[in-house]
Amino acid sequence: MDKRFLFAIGFALAVAQAFGSVYYVATDGDDSAAGSKEKPFASLNKANSVVTAGDTVWIRGGVYDLRDTVYYKRYRMTAGILLTASGESDDNRIHYLAYPGERPIFDGANLPIGQGHSHSDAGVIDSVTYTSPIVISAKYLHLKGFEVRGITMKHNSNSGIFLYASKHIFLEQIESHHNAGPGFFINDGASDGGGHLVLNCDAHDNYDPTGRQGDGENADGFGAHYQEPGDGDTTKFIGCRSWWNSDDGFDFINQEFPVVMENCYAMGNGYSHYGVDRPPNGNGHGIKMGESTKGGGHHLIQYCVAWKNRSSGFYANYTGAGSRWFNNTSYMNEDRAFSMASTTFDAEGHRTADVAPLTGDNAHVLKNNIAFPNKLSQIGECWYKTATIDEYVECTAGENNTWNLKLDLTEDDFESLDDPSMTVTGEDISKIPGILGPRNADGSIPVVGFLRLKEGSRAIDKGEDLGMPFAGTAPDLGAYEFGMPASSSSQEPESSSGTTFIARSLGISAAAQGPASVFDLQGRYLGTLQTESLRNKNMKDVLKATFGVPGIYLVRTGKTLQKVNVR
Repeated sequence: MDKRFLFAIGFALAVAQAFGSVYYVATDGDDSAAGSKEKPFASLNKANSVVTAGDTVWIRGGVYDLRDTVYYKRYRMTAGILLTASGESDDNRIHYLAYPGERPIFDGANLPIGQGHSHSDAGVIDSVTYTSPIVISAKYLHLKGFEVRGITMKHNSNSGIFLYASKHIFLEQIESHHNAGPGFFINDGASDGGGHLVLNCDAHDNYDPTGRQGDGENADGFGAHYQEPGDGDTTKFIGCRSWWNSDDGFDFINQEFPVVMENCYAMGNGYSHYGVDRPPNGNGHGIKMGESTKGGGHHLIQYCVAWKNRSSGFYANYTGAGSRWFNNTSYMNEDRAFSMASTTFDAEGHRTADVAPLTGDNAHVLKNNIAFPNKLSQIGECWYKTATIDEYVECTAGENNTWNLKLDLTEDDFESLDDPSMTVTGEDISKIPGILGPRNADGSIPVVGFLRLKEGSRAIDKGEDLGMPFAGTAPDLGAYEFGMPASSSSQEPESSSGTTFIARSLGISAAAQGPASVFDLQGRYLGTLQTESLRNKNMKDVLKATFGVPGIYLVRTGKTLQKVNVR
């Protein structure tokens, strides 16, 4: 085994030990054991019963065959794993982490599923409406590096991972697939919830065939819903991929608080069985925003790609609140590349128009996007229909998009239009090299030529400067900037100084002067470096002198995050 890998494990474990108690869970463990490396627990439910803020639970590899459920009275559902213990802050989380180099898999195929059609307080399995392999109702957790799969259903769609009334949950490098419902479902129906970060996660091949709302109706890849205006913090989806889910790739209906999406990918949604079948009730939009009835769902969608979805690539879904759509690429979606179908609502949330353009500060803002081909709906010209109006009117067309610039792009504008996701069906794409294939070890997305601009493309230098890094005289159109180093969703290439800037991937801006907060790679707070100690000094030297341990540190200064390798 590589000595550097062994050192990385040792460093990670040593840091974990320094920040609280450390527990282990293994497939051959025992919940009556001590929870040590030599005598691990058998379940995360046991770990949840003992952890406190700052603790780490290392999950050993293998298949965890979930067969028993915990009743969650607050939402009247059952869970194979119910996480309720909370951390105290972003700097003092509880961590549930895959043991380095190993892959835990939580399989829900054998969980008992209730017969319930509606909510009940009986607390017995036949009265339960929903069941999930993992349910989280907590604050300040970090989960990383495992799979969730196989939950079945009777009358209602069941999510792989279900968050309810939680705050600042960090989900990283988690794959949720082949569930009879959404891969990830975030329900923030409580005050001061939200603020979640979903980083480098995948949701694919989820399909709910027997749902009471229809065949394929609710199995989205990712969903965030029911957060009220003014409650909590913005939830972010960074570097996430969603494909071959029977409903939509990403769906934020009834989300009244902003969501940020960056460097996310949606392909082939609206299909099932590895893209072979078309469930009759699946919607099949790639990235869907809305429906906001109270005017709070002003989302940001940037540097995202949607292709080969059964319906639209990017869809506003008759929202009443406009969003910002920047530098996205939509390719070969069956219905529309971009559809900004919107409407209006009164103060009680009642619809006042069948379809209507949004205007003024509430209008959609579309800049630097690629539609290939330029198939659009409710952009530039909008259908306006109420009880007394039925006409087409002028509406927002955006700026510096392929349709404004009259760029009918062709294959010659791209490095490649060839990828397994365009040609392979009936097979598990997650195992095939390509844009949806195996991720890099750090969770970043494989760098392939698919849909990247090539030298001489008419989309190069045609965008508006929106404050993000670019090469050339102006930003390019679409999700990829030609001439910039190929970057992942989790980091930029390391410089010769040993410092990596990851500001763009986290949607944050340039550095600010001031003290620096230091974290380890698991997000645990190590301490603060005061401004005076940093002045005119190399960050690596300061970290080495302060902490005395080689390794990789995350350093946050203002709104800039750096990754520093101290050797």
